[in-house]
Amino acid sequence: MKRTLGRSGIEVSALGMGCWAIGGPWRFIDGPAGWGDVDDDESIRAIHAALDIGVNLFDTAANYGTGHSEEVLGRALKGRRDGVVIATKFGYHVDREARRVTGYDGDETTGDVASRLRDDCEASLRRLDTDVIDLYQLHVWGYEIELSYDVRAVLEDLVDEGKIRVYGWSTDRVDAMRAFAEGEHCTAVQQQLNIFDGSMEMLRLCEEMDLASLNRGPLGMGMLTGKFEPGVTFAEDDVRSSADWFPGFEDGKPNPEWLEKLDAIREVLTSDGRTLAQGALAWIWAVSGRTLPIPGFKSVAQARENAGAMEYGRLTADQMMEIDAILGREPVLEQV
Repeated sequence: MKRTLGRSGIEVSALGMGCWAIGGPWRFIDGPAGWGDVDDDESIRAIHAALDIGVNLFDTAANYGTGHSEEVLGRALKGRRDGVVIATKFGYHVDREARRVTGYDGDETTGDVASRLRDDCEASLRRLDTDVIDLYQLHVWGYEIELSYDVRAVLEDLVDEGKIRVYGWSTDRVDAMRAFAEGEHCTAVQQQLNIFDGSMEMLRLCEEMDLASLNRGPLGMGMLTGKFEPGVTFAEDDVRSSADWFPGFEDGKPNPEWLEKLDAIREVLTSDGRTLAQGALAWIWAVSGRTLPIPGFKSVAQARENAGAMEYGRLTADQMMEIDAILGREPVLEQV
């Protein structure tokens, strides 16, 4: 199952592997930002399992584990780099010794990212053990639009120099992405998107400007896998213990409204032999031909289950309409 990475023409698997969790524990400013302890050998086995199933898109960031995720991915792809599309991100000060990430110049939205961009790129290239980054993404969600133009200019230079192939931005701000995508080699936006949350306006922009939509949180940070019971809590070094910015969690616990809605549509999502997680991914593919969900993983079993969703493909239009009817909302397909 293949899709095209926006205007770049690069062919990728319809599903990518999100490498946030395999970075291990780290902190963003003063809060937990990782997913607990990880086993690097298991992470590498999981990446190999995904490759064997047909996944060729892997999304990471300098932030994840303060570079550890990039290093693990680089190790896993040793001798298997050909045909793999590596996406990573930049835009923050990464303190490896303290395992802490902060905004440049004390403010993540106005810090001088452009002047640090070349150094950030070289650092990611070293950690990934590669000569070129396929998709390089600004990671600062709320970065000021005017400042992003300077960042874009450096990115275009890096394309010309062969350091990166194309670039994008991880943001849900449609106005910011519209302006940034005027760059010749801008080809993708990374937006939050799952059955219960996400911007249809951003998907319409992707259609208009020939962009790919990489989808973070496609399984709701684990909420849409069906593995959580009401009241479950998470370890202090797990980002979900304090992820109040994500609507799937409240006070470090699963949002009960999400659990109720998930149970209501369970039968539709698990149709045709899919697991619940695979049904959630199938929904994303059905919304738009430009979507590329990038679910996270920490084990071989998770990687195989996620990648296995490609065998079933997207939900049908009738199934999408049934979900909308059950949830009592406007038809999603008519909004894109």
